[in-house]
Amino acid sequence: MRRLGKVLHMSKRGSLIIRAENTPPSGERAVVVDKNAETVGSITDVFGPVKSPFVAVRPLKGTSPEKYLGQNLYLFVRKK
Repeated sequence: MRRLGKVLHMSKRGSLIIRAENTPPSGERAVVVDKNAETVGSITDVFGPVKSPFVAVRPLKGTSPEKYLGQNLYLFVRKK
């Protein structure tokens, strides 16, 4: 598990916007989790400056994304 960054706010479309500490890996193997290793969602977009990008995370259906505001989220990369 690797720290992705802190949730700054929610977009108008319902995605969580995170200031990433490192550029996240591309592909569908990475899952975004909270500090208890429970799945939050998946990365849908990476944008902004290369040295400190922003990441949009689409939360799972049925979750309350507001509870993640201000929290650090983490990447869990599944092995092939």
